[in-house]
This record gives sequence, structure tokens and C-alpha cells, in this order.
Amino acid sequence: MSDNRSSVRPGVLQNSLRRIFAVGLRWVTPDRVEPAVDAIDVAVLARAGIRGVIMDLDNTIVAWKAPAPTPAVAQWVAGLHAAGLKGCIVSNNLSRRAQTIAGALGLLVVVGAIKPAPWALRRAMMLMGTTPATTVLVGDQLFTDILGGNLLGLQTILVEPLSRNEFPTTKVVRAIERTIRTKVLRGIAGSRDLGNKNGLP
Repeated sequence: MSDNRSSVRPGVLQNSLRRIFAVGLRWVTPDRVEPAVDAIDVAVLARAGIRGVIMDLDNTIVAWKAPAPTPAVAQWVAGLHAAGLKGCIVSNNLSRRAQTIAGALGLLVVVGAIKPAPWALRRAMMLMGTTPATTVLVGDQLFTDILGGNLLGLQTILVEPLSRNEFPTTKVVRAIERTIRTKVLRGIAGSRDLGNKNGLP
């Protein structure tokens, strides 16, 4: 008897999985990659029409558990203010440390964010009076910061983590990130220009 069960050729299945993987990668692909937050050119942000910057806290603007940012980061934030841009820290952290650091830097703050959930990023934009088109998100993690920003159509910038010390669960996520990081960075293809966000089909 002939087998009437439908079968999927291995090549077709493999190509389908590749397409699904490629689409998934786009959700965690940033618009730019910089070595650190203070390496981001504020003038470039302003020329691109950016009016607000959402920043992750730990290992983005301060090292994990650090009580204050470095002088270089503090100077960068001062440059942000001087250029007329608003800034808001959005952190999954629930401690008062985030509020203390934000206050010292003259930044707005949203804590308990549960990134990549969108509510905290939307609140940050509301506090800054910006829209997704005029907001950039800066963070050091693909699956929380970059994914969260991309889901809302924000410009996204990935920075290198300031320290290898971090929360145990973050280390687990970071290990997963390493398995796709090379493909993600290759997908940036030389960094897309801010202000020209490529939307998903």
C-alpha cells in the first residue's frame, strides 16, 4: 500500500526554519553598536531628530551595583542636557539606587520595568514628551533592551556591558545572547543611520 501521508522535504523545512530565524533576529538587532554610552555622539542624535534617550541602568550607564556613574558618563549626560535632549533611566531594578543615580544626573526614571515588556518604555516616552520616532533606547542586552525598543519602533543602540559582574539570571541570558550575537552584529551591516528605522514586514 502507498503511504498517503504528506511529507515535507528536508530542504523546504530547512529553508522555512532559516526564514523564521532571520525574522526573529531582526527583533533583537540594534540600529547601531557603540563601545559605551559616552561614545555616542549627542550631536548625531540631535541631527537625526532624536529628542529623548531611554537608558538602561546596570552595565549601561553604571557598572552593576555601582553607586554612581563614571565622570565620563556624567559628562555625557550633561552634554545631553546641553543639547536639549531629555533622558530617562528605565530599569528592571526595584531599589532606590536607580532613583538616586537618576536624580544625581538630572534624569527621569522608571523602575520595575520588566523589559522587554513595553509599558515602562511607553511611560518613559510619556514623561519625556517624545514619540517612538524621536526616541532612542540605549542598552547592553539584546533580549531586554534592544528587543523592547524594537517592539515599539524606537531607534536602538547596543553598548558593551561595563562589567562582567551582573545578576545571576542575567548571566544565563547573556550566555544565550552569545550564541546569536555574531549573526546579529553581521545583520547590522555597518550600522544603519538613525532616523531611518527599518520596520518588520
